[in-house]
Amino acid sequence: MARWLVKTEPDECGIDDFARAPDKPITWDGVRNYQARNFLAQMKEGDEVFIYHSSCKHIGVAGIVTVDRSAYPDPAQFDSASPYYDGKSTEEKPRWQAVDMLFQQKLSRLIPLDELKGLPGLEELPLVKRGSRLSVMPVSEEQWQIIIRQQ
Repeated sequence: MARWLVKTEPDECGIDDFARAPDKPITWDGVRNYQARNFLAQMKEGDEVFIYHSSCKHIGVAGIVTVDRSAYPDPAQFDSASPYYDGKSTEEKPRWQAVDMLFQQKLSRLIPLDELKGLPGLEELPLVKRGSRLSVMPVSEEQWQIIIRQQ
């Protein structure tokens, strides 16, 4: 089992969206960065994922979901009405991936970025590195445990 962190805006697809329908998978789509896409493509059923709220007033790790369906071609890339449409992507040669994820839990509190930046052992986590804008990133077992202990 691998562990991950994905960034989202809470009003677009936050932990509360997952919590409202805990038995209904939500498709994680729209990733349009090649490095983040490559990480998304590595996600497998059962992997655990931190939901990180960004681009909002209170940013930080908010909860945990699990991968319910491993990576598959992102359907939004083929939908010309979607903001994630990619005219260069084809059914035969899709460029982008999606995964389905299920709610596991909200953390007892939001763990803010400023706090994460100060935690020993998280120095190599891309989230806390200056200039990192990845929306999908791996989290090591040690990093996962450090973050979990903060709730």
